[in-house]
Amino acid sequence: MHHSLPESAEAANRPAFLLRGHPELTVEAMPLPVDVPVGQLTLVRPADRSDKPHLPVRGDLAHIGLAGRYFVPHYAVPMPHVIKAAGTLRGAGKADGAELRALAAGEVFDVLDIAGGWAWGQAQADSLVGYVEFAQLEPSA
Repeated sequence: MHHSLPESAEAANRPAFLLRGHPELTVEAMPLPVDVPVGQLTLVRPADRSDKPHLPVRGDLAHIGLAGRYFVPHYAVPMPHVIKAAGTLRGAGKADGAELRALAAGEVFDVLDIAGGWAWGQAQADSLVGYVEFAQLEPSA
């Protein structure tokens, strides 16, 4: 079977993601930061990690809004979830991971990755990045 590249930009701009309760999210619909350079991207210095507790970047994954500023193999569109009952935001995806802060019931947590029963993402209230037990979350309405 032979696959070729699309012949036009319109063909390449089909929905990139389909999220429940959201309109189609195409490449054109994804907001880009204002300071994204035009043309060839180059690595000019180490990544700025000065605000690491509030920066949704790992070695393998980053928030889609950081594309063009941080080079990682994958970027994720945040999936808003609600904390079902009071819980804990942790620094690692395990029960004995460092406690970063308490999470209140009803608080919104943007999930960027799910693995091993843990969700990695960012709390909307203060943008703190960490892990939450996936069982404590339900999709946002």
